[in-house]
Amino acid sequence: MDLKDIRRVLILGAGTMGQQIGLLCAFHGYEVVIYDLKQDILDNAYSRIQKRAGKWVLANQFPPEKKEPALRRITMTDNLDKAAEGVDLISESVPEDPEIKGGIFHEFHKRCKEETIFTTNTSSLLPSMFAKKSGRPDRLCALHFHDISITNIVDVMPHADTSPEVTRLVTAFARAIGQIPIVLKRENNGYVFNNMLMALMDSALSMASHGIAPIEEIDRSWMGIMHTLIGPFGIMDSIGLDTVWKVTDYWARQLNYEKAITNAAFVRKYVDEGKLGLKSGEGFYGYPEPAYARPDFISGISLSSEEK
Repeated sequence: MDLKDIRRVLILGAGTMGQQIGLLCAFHGYEVVIYDLKQDILDNAYSRIQKRAGKWVLANQFPPEKKEPALRRITMTDNLDKAAEGVDLISESVPEDPEIKGGIFHEFHKRCKEETIFTTNTSSLLPSMFAKKSGRPDRLCALHFHDISITNIVDVMPHADTSPEVTRLVTAFARAIGQIPIVLKRENNGYVFNNMLMALMDSALSMASHGIAPIEEIDRSWMGIMHTLIGPFGIMDSIGLDTVWKVTDYWARQLNYEKAITNAAFVRKYVDEGKLGLKSGEGFYGYPEPAYARPDFISGISLSSEEK
């Protein structure tokens, strides 16, 4: 199989990352199918994809004349058989649970042609955790995207049984859709950037959950010293607190680690209240005008009424 043989891409999961990856592939000329469990999920996702396409054009990520052809290349389905038809490469973005990922890959292993490559966009798990259950461990590797609106860095991570040919082909595919691949030699939790990011989030959550410092103060410290536009809690809001909780809770259960258990419980309170971050309009901050975006945020002026 060569790069030219990849024409049709299947996206598993119509959430934020699935939408971004699907739209990116469509803008670069690939036929895209997006699969999820229910039609109402897909309808909502397509509406958001249309809005995102407009934003990418306004941000000069793609020329205006490519918008409508890209949208026409995208089809949505909740039918497993229809989703699998003629697919050359799969990009999976379902919940961060190895059983769920292995299960959905197994369903498509039964339906896809033998040559189809499976890739996972998992943020924190390892492909080897569900490679065997996928049915084709040699044709499975990680192709992990960050927020495509702000970066074109991706991670390509094979596991021990991934065919070198598949790793090379997935790396070439990443370049074909305008991404810069960071290729790992072996599996590592969180790849490269996310491995560092998880340590930052873990530390920030621990300080907040133990009452060491308020959320805003922790972000102000990071932003003020590192000269960034966003701090760890703002980053978690952009990721989605439901995703942050799932990852934190998974490792808390796996490791039975008190710090992780406390962190997971801290995030769970926000999730239970429907505060999922940027996508719900409220998380650690309120949107569309979060406090950390104010010019006076780092100086500490007018942070809260209690401080006045």
